[in-house]
This record gives sequence, structure tokens and C-alpha cells, in this order.
Amino acid sequence: MTKTSETVARLEAELRQAMAAKKCWRCGCFQDTVNTLQGSEYINASLPTLLDEAHKLFEAKRYDCLGCEVCWPAVAQNIAAECDPTVTEGGHCATTEPELQQGWPPLPGDYQVVRFQSPVAVCTLNTDHLITELSTGSIKGLSIIGSLHTENLGIEHLIRNLLANPNIRFLILCGEDTQRAIGHLPGQSLACLLRHGVNEKGRIIEAKGKRPFIKNLDARYIDAFRQQVQLIDNTGETDPVMLRDLIEETAANDPGAFSMALPEIASIPVEAAVAPQRLLLDPAGYFVVYPDQSHHQITLEHYSNKGVLDRVFTAADPAALYITAIDEGLISRLDHAAYLGRELARAEQSLRGGDAYVQDRAAGEIQDTQIEKQTASGCTLTRGESCD
Repeated sequence: MTKTSETVARLEAELRQAMAAKKCWRCGCFQDTVNTLQGSEYINASLPTLLDEAHKLFEAKRYDCLGCEVCWPAVAQNIAAECDPTVTEGGHCATTEPELQQGWPPLPGDYQVVRFQSPVAVCTLNTDHLITELSTGSIKGLSIIGSLHTENLGIEHLIRNLLANPNIRFLILCGEDTQRAIGHLPGQSLACLLRHGVNEKGRIIEAKGKRPFIKNLDARYIDAFRQQVQLIDNTGETDPVMLRDLIEETAANDPGAFSMALPEIASIPVEAAVAPQRLLLDPAGYFVVYPDQSHHQITLEHYSNKGVLDRVFTAADPAALYITAIDEGLISRLDHAAYLGRELARAEQSLRGGDAYVQDRAAGEIQDTQIEKQTASGCTLTRGESCD
């Protein structure tokens, strides 16, 4: 085997390692390397089938570089440079080795992580589509991008996630900051927090949103957040091209990682919810929901657990129906109330969209003792199913 063929074999081995790792399929390192190798006349002629297979693995890019201990695409690209000098060694990766921070961000949310060691975070407020438009391309300096819809818990989540990464030194606000139905102004409130802080009651000073209170973070963390992060307020801007330029210009002024020591913020573990295994019927009875398209309203029938219809309500507004059911004492279990709320929402969606509505049965299995009691009365049912 010649030296050149040995080099091509090494290149193939590294590339296959990357192809076998699903995390690489959505990584900029892998995608840029494959594109670079396909652009090399010599490499593409040596491994055409393999490069085509690699390209077919591409998924929507979620990050530029994960900073893996061994980056197979980068190694492959360096090897390729031995065969073809036009292939730049390590052309994609940053000059400083990126770092994958396990457990960051600490809280889940509607965001995309791009690179832990980058200095710019972007909040798109109520313009969700900007998350995809800005995270799928390669933007130098972008660390994380996400939306924000409330000026209380939403801001608290944002503070926790950004404080957990000392590399983030700038926060760009963009997108639409609309009050919507319940009067939230997350962008104006977040900008006021960074400019003025909170008062002794935890209210964001000069915020105009409906509930601008920070209740789950004490002043130490709010002060640290205000010192770590510099606000770049471009609220209302939705042009991706302009925002890409702004992110890169902002990143060029990176002062370096924030050095102020803080006690670790108590983390709230994310727990897996458990589906119910048994269904307990509400002693107060059950409901049948019927969206009446001809009158554009919802009919709610209440039955005793013996299958006897005893109340009928109608309204166009689901809230009127569940409030009436509660006020009339027709619900005695919280799971029944949650079930009814879900079904009324589905019925309302059916009225608006014209889709067929079929009432779901409640989650869990009915117990034998309940079946026996209902069979004795000539009726077997689960919540949401009527007896004929």
C-alpha cells in the first residue's frame, strides 16, 4: 500500500467514525468537513460513494461545534490536507478548543444551543421563527438563542440559564414584543430589569407588563446577571441578515468570561411524569362533550355514575362551561377537572377548525370493583363514555 492510499484509508476510517455518531449528523463540524471534502477534486474522486453516504446523513444543524474530546470530522479534514493542499487543515473549528458543558443549560426551554464558549445570547421574544433562521446558519459568536413570552417565570428561566454560562457577556433582544391576550411585555420588562433591577418586593422597576415580578431568584443573582450581561436592545427587529451582522459585531467586543464568583443556584431537577395506571371515577358523575357546529357552541351533558342524564349546559366559551360545572358541584376530583378542561379545549378547536371531534376516554384503567358496581346498575362506562 502506498503512502497516499494509506492516507486515504486513515481518512475513510475517521469519516466513518463520524458517520456512526448521530450527534455528528447535526453538527457543523461534520457537515462543513463533508462539503469541503466533496469540493476537493482528489478526495471526492477517491471516496465518492462514502462522501455521498455521509452527505445523506445531514440533519438540520443544531450547533457549530460540540467541542468533543475527539472531533472525527476535524481529524479527517486534517488528514485530507495531506493528500490535497487545497483542503485547509482544521478550517472549520475555532482556534480555541470549544468546550461541551455537561448540564448546560440547566433548565429546559424553547431555545437552540449553538456553542458554549461564545459570548452572545439572543432572545427573539415572541418571534419564534427567528430561532430556526438564526441557529441553522454559521454565526460567529452566537451561544444560545430562544424566545421569551412572559415577564416573570420566563425571565427567571433565562437568568438561570445564562448565569450558568460565564462566557455569555451580551444579550441581544429582537423580535416582536407584543402584549397579546393577557398583557405580557417580556422584552420591555427584561430590558428594564437589566437597566434598573428590581425593588424590595421583587417587582421589575419601570416594567409595564402585567406580572413583572421575580420571586424565585434573590437579589444576588439578579445583580450578578446585570453585571455579567450587557443589553443590546433591538426590540422589533426581525431581519435575519441584520441580526446576523449584529451578533458578529457584538461578539467581536467579547471581554472574556465573567469572573465574579457566585454560590451555585439551587437546581430544580426535571422529573419524568408517570402516566396513571388506574382510573378512579368521580363520585359526582361524568360528562359528555359535544361541539354543536350548527349553533357554534359546545353542549356539556352531565351524567350520574349510574348513567342517568341530570344536567345539560351550552356555551360558546369553554371557560363558562367548566366554571359552571365547578360552581354547581359537578366535579369533585382534580384529575376529572383537568380531563374536562382538555376535552373542552379540543371541542373548541373543533368548532374553530371544523375538524371532527371524538371525546377521549380518561387515562388509566378502570378498577374491577367499579365495573362491578356499574354493571349491577346496568351500566358500564369510563369517564367520557356514555351508556346506551
